Amino acid sequence: MYLPVAALAFAIWLYLLLGRGGYWRFGLPKAVVEPAALPPVVAVVPARNEAAVVGRAVASLLDQDYPAPLHVVLVDDHSDDGTAAAARAAAAGSRRPGGLTVCRAPVLPPGWAGKVWAMRTGLEAAAETVPDAAYVLFTDADIDHPPGGLRQLAARSEAERLDLNSLMVRLHCETVAERATMPAFVYFFRMLYPFRWVNDPGHAVAAAAGGVMLVRREAVDRIGGLTTIRSELIDDCALAAAIKAGGHRIRLELAEEARSLRGYGGAGNVWRMIARSAYTQLRYSPLLLAGVALAMTLVFIVPPVVTVAAEGPARWMAAAAWTLMVASYLPALKYHGRSPLWAPALPLVAAFYLGATLDSARRHRMGRGGEWKGRMRTTDPVR
Repeated sequence: MYLPVAALAFAIWLYLLLGRGGYWRFGLPKAVVEPAALPPVVAVVPARNEAAVVGRAVASLLDQDYPAPLHVVLVDDHSDDGTAAAARAAAAGSRRPGGLTVCRAPVLPPGWAGKVWAMRTGLEAAAETVPDAAYVLFTDADIDHPPGGLRQLAARSEAERLDLNSLMVRLHCETVAERATMPAFVYFFRMLYPFRWVNDPGHAVAAAAGGVMLVRREAVDRIGGLTTIRSELIDDCALAAAIKAGGHRIRLELAEEARSLRGYGGAGNVWRMIARSAYTQLRYSPLLLAGVALAMTLVFIVPPVVTVAAEGPARWMAAAAWTLMVASYLPALKYHGRSPLWAPALPLVAAFYLGATLDSARRHRMGRGGEWKGRMRTTDPVR
């Protein structure tokens, strides 16, 4: 009874470690040689009720050790907590006190996801403010950028002729719930989108991390602007797919120093963060949801259960699968500065993520899919 599922789980784990693009290897990008001159950059920062963190984020941008013109456009997306004032105060005390433009997002039109609409508003303002900018840095209002971060990002984009260069920043990992779930978030993302495949122009897999995306202006123009992804909740991966189409170069790496300032606190907030977009990732398909539930159960939950419940070959096969699972998770824990003792608990974390994914489908059926910061998307996705 147990042996077939244990053997299948073990076979899957062999494939994941040997054939899934080395997703479990958490290496950091090597520095590149900086060109003689770097191009002008404009940063677009969508912000909705981010007063607690936006000042530090804006200051980290304006304090960049960047030798070319750099301007920041912050889009105040109908905040009611003083987000714009906090951003202006931070800019005034930065090394580029005149380097910030604040604009207010127009009313969200039907068919647009809120963040994408704010990004488009910022892009239009950037075209007027910095018309000669070769790159647009789309970044979130809760990201703390290291002083040399943009310099290295732009240098790599120039050296490798990248149309999109993205970094997955280090996530906030302080509370017990964050320590248990945030390394797994990055681990699961990399399993879904192996970075090696993302960075291969000949591979169909495309992804980006919305916290840091340096995009070539002409690449945005080539895809018809952000209207192409207007309804996407997972806007970063949608933008990456649109840009990569046709073999254009994109890159996604782990950040060494850039980090998120957003803390999720308890398990309930983490659950809601996952549930917001998990069913969107599955294209609102009940069949894909059932497939994911079956796959996660087989891959993550069966090994420890069978290890405890079975005897003989089935137990040893399941234990071997669990061992491979634990080994694959260790680099993610090391990257986040967490103890390796968290690794055997990955099946429990996977069950948590599966529960939140099922809840995401429930929320969608109740008309609450995509709810974020008190706002719903105005319509269903445009097909």
